[in-house]
Amino acid sequence: MPQTRFPARILLGVSGGIAAYKSAELVRQLRAAGAEVQPVMTRGAARFITATTLQALSGRSVRRSLWDASAEAAMGHIELARWADAILIAPASADTLARLAQGRADDLLGTLCLASRAPLWLAPAMNQAMWAHPATRANIAVLAGRGARLIGPASGEQACGDVGPGRMSEPAEIIAALSVAPTSDLLAGRRVLISAGPTFEDIDPVRFLGNRSSGRMGFAVAEAARDAGARVRLVAGPVALPTPPGVERIDVRSARAMREAVLAHAGDCDAFIAAAAVADYRPAQVHAQKRKKDGNDWHLELVANPDIVAEVAALPGRPFVVGFAAETQDVETHARAKLARKRLDMIAANLVGCDGRGFEAGENALSVFWPGGGKEIALGDKRAVADQLIALIAARLGTPPQ
Repeated sequence: MPQTRFPARILLGVSGGIAAYKSAELVRQLRAAGAEVQPVMTRGAARFITATTLQALSGRSVRRSLWDASAEAAMGHIELARWADAILIAPASADTLARLAQGRADDLLGTLCLASRAPLWLAPAMNQAMWAHPATRANIAVLAGRGARLIGPASGEQACGDVGPGRMSEPAEIIAALSVAPTSDLLAGRRVLISAGPTFEDIDPVRFLGNRSSGRMGFAVAEAARDAGARVRLVAGPVALPTPPGVERIDVRSARAMREAVLAHAGDCDAFIAAAAVADYRPAQVHAQKRKKDGNDWHLELVANPDIVAEVAALPGRPFVVGFAAETQDVETHARAKLARKRLDMIAANLVGCDGRGFEAGENALSVFWPGGGKEIALGDKRAVADQLIALIAARLGTPPQ
């Protein structure tokens, strides 16, 4: 089995963007973690941070050009490509992502990425609108399909004043992601899409309909799939949980937003694990202003939300589909009925509302069913339960692609 090992020699690509200021601290922390760091700057990066800074912190001369006569005398770019245990680009600008997706080799960093067999890690950093643009999403999909791993981006206030996803992950988060390596090869070469957490259905600007899901089970499944060697994309409802290192996260709020995100990526995965507690209903009308208390009863009209897992299961060329069922009684009866009705490949059912398990708890137990079979996963820590579930899914999926 593959063993966890922090890369000893890291080629750090720094591209043009205000987040380049974080690269200095990143170099310091990488060296503190025991790695040798070779900085490579793009022409745009030099507009935001100096080579002198990175050289002082790394202890190595910063490489910036393919046309460095002294380095190229010995085919320096090939030597660097072979030297690296990992290539990390932080920040990875929208332009850099586009160049990498196209296989461009007109600067040193692009050439190194093409010439190296080392794992490629990308820490994107850009305006939230640029991150959301279909062109960027397409470039990310291409790179992920080639095996590149994403770290972040984080959400928050940006230098331009916008708020949203696109901030470069903090150096400590990047270090944590680089420390993660598969501990098994159960899902090596597989792409896994996971939904997790609740959905919130707005009534007015103050009130919403929700449920008690914390998202902890879904996030544990994402970590377990990652550690089994899969490339993991996580669609998360509104939860107060950090993104698992090495996992790409998409944040949503409502059931319809979750449906849009899941369907956008369902065609690009080998397995979809629907661990989210999606609201079955939403208000028929969302009030633009807060409804004031007037002493009268308030009758809410509810309409059905889309059935996301059933839609994915009905797709042509669909992935392996795993549903979840939270039940308060007759677990097997209800779970097997849902398995058949929605034409799922597997369902993981759990009893909630008793014995400190399920929602808002650190432990869980699952009854896992598939056509013609089933297995009980005993009460335990959610991460331990998730590891056992992933092993069952891997066994049903069969041999990974070569």
